[in-house]
Amino acid sequence: MTTPAIVMAGSRPGPDPLLTGSGVSTKALLPIAGQPMLVHVVRALRASPHVGPITVLAQNSAELAAEPLLTGFADLHFADSGQGISSSLAAVLPDNDAPVLVTTADNVLLTPSMIAEFLTGAEESDVAVAMVEREVLLARYPESKRTWLKFRGGWWSGANIFRLRGRRVLPLLDFWGRIERDRKKGLKIIAAFGPWLLIGALLRLFTIDQGIAHAGLRFGLKAKVVPMSEPEACIDADKPVDIVLIEKIMARRD
Repeated sequence: MTTPAIVMAGSRPGPDPLLTGSGVSTKALLPIAGQPMLVHVVRALRASPHVGPITVLAQNSAELAAEPLLTGFADLHFADSGQGISSSLAAVLPDNDAPVLVTTADNVLLTPSMIAEFLTGAEESDVAVAMVEREVLLARYPESKRTWLKFRGGWWSGANIFRLRGRRVLPLLDFWGRIERDRKKGLKIIAAFGPWLLIGALLRLFTIDQGIAHAGLRFGLKAKVVPMSEPEACIDADKPVDIVLIEKIMARRD
């Protein structure tokens, strides 16, 4: 059985420094290694035998659908999104509890092997998030700068790969809609789930698995972390320095 995929390809409010002088109007079409970043992501999803139909969400989805390199992919659809990640996702979730895979257009190093590892680890969950432990990343890419969540047993950085169980995650998405502006501020995100989780994180009282499980219970959900073995899973195209590293990695892959 395959899992439908959603690619978040919208633009954040305000100017994006990555687009300055690029000649493109939206981040998803920014060329990386000669092709729009969205093309790399769609190609990886379509190459995975575990992925079914793909929906690309963006404020102006027609602009993305017109990209010539995105024609010819089977079961690829485009839909207009709202301004927020959470509300946009909520609008396209299935009407039942069927799982969906969610990723982003700037997750350009995504591979079918990452997808397989993540979906296998995400089984039996209502919500799952891919993460990379710091030592896994720094062992291969010591120059990479990420945002780290510090827990007992390791420091973790989020990868832009998620699995959601349909409509049952709506309360979580509603909550996320109120805090997503602080998505890069680890302690603020943790604090939003309550003082017990914040104190536990500050004192390193529990592991990342325990922390995520506890956060999920607040919404009656079984939440899991899926540790990724490939460090590239948490390297997305947020800053110019990220793109330099990503293009080096792609050149080595080729």
